[in-house]
Amino acid sequence: MIKKIVLLFTVIVLASCSSSKPAIATTKKQAAAAVSRPKTVATKKQTPVKPIGKNYPSTNNTTEVIQSTSKTVVTSDLVNAYILQFKDIAMGNMQKYGIPASIILAQGILESGAGKGDLAVEANNHFGIKCHKDWLGESVRHDDDAEQECFRKYPEASESYRDHALFLVGKNRYASLFTYEKDDYKAWAKGLRACGYATDPNYPDKLISYIERYNLHQYDCQVTGKNYVAINKTAPARKPTYDVNSDPKINMNASDPNLYEVQKGDTLYSISKKFNVLVDDLKQKNNLTDNAISIGQRLKVK
Repeated sequence: MIKKIVLLFTVIVLASCSSSKPAIATTKKQAAAAVSRPKTVATKKQTPVKPIGKNYPSTNNTTEVIQSTSKTVVTSDLVNAYILQFKDIAMGNMQKYGIPASIILAQGILESGAGKGDLAVEANNHFGIKCHKDWLGESVRHDDDAEQECFRKYPEASESYRDHALFLVGKNRYASLFTYEKDDYKAWAKGLRACGYATDPNYPDKLISYIERYNLHQYDCQVTGKNYVAINKTAPARKPTYDVNSDPKINMNASDPNLYEVQKGDTLYSISKKFNVLVDDLKQKNNLTDNAISIGQRLKVK
């Protein structure tokens, strides 16, 4: 009996000792939160970078509506990007077929809504060329002068540019265009309307406006080798041509008047304006692969 009492007392003492230790417990909510809470990583806020065409300065990004085979809202930056994308094709077609590159690009901008119009997006048709009887390729239906007219469809935009050149060269109605000077964009713009390319009486003025606003005639001059003088009617009035021999702001090399030393704040574009040369010509003269220049660098400008 005494042994049982002693054993019972021992069990009671042991139980009281173990219960005195503090208990550590994790609730279901705490566990779930520990698992599901993502690790926080500090990140630097990224500022969107606006691409700028290498041949164009940063300008006010104006908006306009282009009305051709569809109504398209575009910005000047979008038009500049379109020009940069297709200028080489336009110059190649000028060399091969004799159509001014400026006219090709202006028509492309107007007819395709700078590549954003319905026909350009759906059919890679950048010149609003309809099927006609001799077209054997794919086609799409689109409302224009009449409902659901047949328009040509191309596998890629470059094919539309090529077909546009062949269309003008191969149609007798456009033969008179090729009697004009290759770089006389005003005569070509008016001639296209007279030959029936478009029914809009303002078509020539629209083409000429794009050519002069976006300096598209420079690409004609690159093909013909003639000197180009910019005509940008949307830009502020230009200052008189710099006299490189008298203007102290222009740091010419005394031993070589054909060299210019880059100053703080200079860009290829600002230098091209000072000496009335194209940015592409400056890059070619100085074997530059991009627009990067540094203070003190000497550039050939003549």
